[in-house]
Amino acid sequence: MSQEQEWLTVESLDLEAQGVAHDAAGKVVFIEGALPGEQVQVRVHRRKAQWEQGSVAALRRESAQRVRPACRHFGTCGGCKMQHLHVGAQVATKQRALEDALWHLGKVRPERLLRPIEGPAWGYRYRARLSVRHVPKKGGVLVGFHERKSSYVADMDSCEVLPRHVSALLPLLRRLIEGMDQRDRLPQIEVAVGHEVTALVLRHLEPLGEADRGRLRDFAQAHGVQWWLQPKGPDTVHRLDESGPALTYRLPEFGVTMAFRPTDFTQVNHEINQALVGRALRLLDVQPGERVIDWFCGLGNFTLPIATRAASVLGIEGSESLVRRSMENARANGLEARLRFEARNLFELGPQDLVAYGRADRWLVDPPREGAFALAKAVADLAADPAAADVLPRRIVYVSCNPATLARDAGLLCHPGGYRCTAAGAVNMFPHTAHVESLAVFEREAAQPVVAAGA
Repeated sequence: MSQEQEWLTVESLDLEAQGVAHDAAGKVVFIEGALPGEQVQVRVHRRKAQWEQGSVAALRRESAQRVRPACRHFGTCGGCKMQHLHVGAQVATKQRALEDALWHLGKVRPERLLRPIEGPAWGYRYRARLSVRHVPKKGGVLVGFHERKSSYVADMDSCEVLPRHVSALLPLLRRLIEGMDQRDRLPQIEVAVGHEVTALVLRHLEPLGEADRGRLRDFAQAHGVQWWLQPKGPDTVHRLDESGPALTYRLPEFGVTMAFRPTDFTQVNHEINQALVGRALRLLDVQPGERVIDWFCGLGNFTLPIATRAASVLGIEGSESLVRRSMENARANGLEARLRFEARNLFELGPQDLVAYGRADRWLVDPPREGAFALAKAVADLAADPAAADVLPRRIVYVSCNPATLARDAGLLCHPGGYRCTAAGAVNMFPHTAHVESLAVFEREAAQPVVAAGA
């Protein structure tokens, strides 16, 4: 019997939010749109020796967690993958993905599972990159995310995960670009929403004439946005006009305000970021008089709040320009006396570098998707040398955007490194997507498990 006729029972979801089942021959089948517990027939799109991939052709038994997607573009637009799954079940799926990765890839089991960090499921996406295409066959200019598994731009006039005022701009942006002289040479618009202003970064492949600049200014005045222009790479981004407020986001628990450029990396979900920073610092549990190192510090999202608690903080990042602007943020918040920043390649660390930086009581580690392999390997190497191991911190809080690289690094920290993973939990930074954020706590000395008030 072919899978188009066979009824398959969906066993789980994978990290791409595909249902996972096995056919009668035992072959793994990945099924877009299917949820655990459902019985489905599959329309197969790809066949390999060990697995097949397809989509739901018919549904006989429906999951109790299946819901009606809120966005009418879901299924065509590739921005979301899980709107058909209840948001609570999405969080549980991400927590299981984290636990599975830690065990299967790192052979690490957290001593305590943290309650997942959750927040608004809609209107949360304060950062986005929208593609722009002039497609006369579809009626003109399209502005939005790519279609699912396609380079085509989805024909959308709203988005439920963007803030409401940004979603409302989509049809207005279509009309604006349609009327510009350079409409065929404008491939993307980046959106960055700050505390006081929304910035739009227009990528343009040819210089803009005065008529097009005038159209942008009129749009900005009419809709309360701020235009930035990007003629080439990210370093060329500049304001169309210098007037207007700076982009900022706030961490009110710590009295910190962070200035940023619209192409800087900042978390897309401001409410979740505030909760994440608060929990990370409670788990870090910095005591007066202690020294802390923040590895991969970026603009200081964790570094500045840590400096409100610690005696001294060293923030280390790979970009000199980020380091300069991090120091500017430190000065603007009156924290420069406790802070020092350094630019260096964090993917080429060795144990001698950790010794040179000296002992810190605690570390905060917040790497990109590639993880912090060099740092974790250097810790493992130092742990084998009793004469040098005393530079290692008692506690590490690791914030991750990739459970696979977190698990790899956790294996190094826990097995040769001598740490225990005392706590770990998921962070639903990107509701309705398969993206898994998380944090984990590592303790070096045989002490009590981490218990942080409010964590």
